[in-house]
Amino acid sequence: MSRTAIGIDIGGSNIKGMLLNESGDILHSNTIATIDDNKGSWQPDVVKMMKQLKRINSGCVDTIGISCPGLANKENNAISYLPNRLLGIENLIWDEIFDAQTFVINDAHAALLAESTYGCLQGYSNAVLLTLGTGVGGAILINGQLYQGQNQLAGHFGHTCISAYDDERSIVGMPGSLEYALGDYSIQRRSAGRYSSTIELVKAYQENEPFATWLWLDMMRKLALTIASFANALSPEAVVLAGGITQADESLLKPLGVFLDIFEYRPNNKRTNIKIAQFTSMSGAIGAAAFAFSKTKKIENELHESLLK
Repeated sequence: MSRTAIGIDIGGSNIKGMLLNESGDILHSNTIATIDDNKGSWQPDVVKMMKQLKRINSGCVDTIGISCPGLANKENNAISYLPNRLLGIENLIWDEIFDAQTFVINDAHAALLAESTYGCLQGYSNAVLLTLGTGVGGAILINGQLYQGQNQLAGHFGHTCISAYDDERSIVGMPGSLEYALGDYSIQRRSAGRYSSTIELVKAYQENEPFATWLWLDMMRKLALTIASFANALSPEAVVLAGGITQADESLLKPLGVFLDIFEYRPNNKRTNIKIAQFTSMSGAIGAAAFAFSKTKKIENELHESLLK
C-alpha cells in the first residue's frame, strides 16, 4: 500500500493542505483563508485542517510536512525566525501540536522540492528555483538534494545586490536588491505610479506602450544578469521560474532569452535550461509533503543501518 503524507502550506493569505501519496497523486486538498492577527488565530485552523485530512485517510497518515515563510531551525521541526507575521509560529514545535512527527521547511524551499520530486526538475541534479511574486525568493538543488545552508538561509536571492548605488534597501538592508528590481510590491514606485501591479505593466508592454516597454525590458535585463550570475557561480542544469510573473509567458521568455544570449557564458555551447514551474499555488503543500517523505525515509534508513551493525 502506498504511503501517504499531509502537506500544509501556511501563507499570509491562505492555508493550503493536501493528502499526497508517494507517487505524487493528490488524494484530497483544501484551502482556507489565513487569519493573521495579533491573537495567533491562524493556528487552530492549521490543526483543524490536519485533522480533517487525516480523517479522510481513516486516521492513518505516515508523515506530515509544513511549509511557511521564514527560516526553519536546524532540526526542521519549527520556524526559528519570522518577525511581524503569524504570531506564535516562531519556535513552535509542531510534533507537540500534532502529536506526530512533523517536518518544517521554508516555502520557497518547498516549491523547489515539489518540482524536483514530482515536477519539471525530475531527473535534474543541480538547479535553482526563483520565485517572482510580491517579493523574490528561491532555493538551490545540489546533487539532487535541497541545500539549506547556514541558518537555513540559502536561496534568498531577493536580497542579492544588483546595483550598489541604488538607495532603496531590502528588508535585510541590502541596497539595489533583486527583490526591489522585480518584486510586485515595488512596481508603483518603480513606475512612478503608472502601474499598480506587474500584470498591469505586462499588459501595457504587450500594447507597445513606450514607458512600459522600457521598464519591462529593464526588468528582463536584470533577471538575465541574475541568471547568468547563477550560471557562473553554481553552474546549474536548469533555472526554474515560479510565481505570478510567469503569467507573462512569452512576454517573459522571449526578451529574457535575448538578454541571456548576450550575458550568459556558454562554454561548449551549453546553456542553462530555463523552465517555468509546473506547480503554482499548491507547490508549498506538495513540497512540504515531499520533504516529509524524504526525511522519514532517511530516518528509517539510518535506523536500519544501526540495527545491522
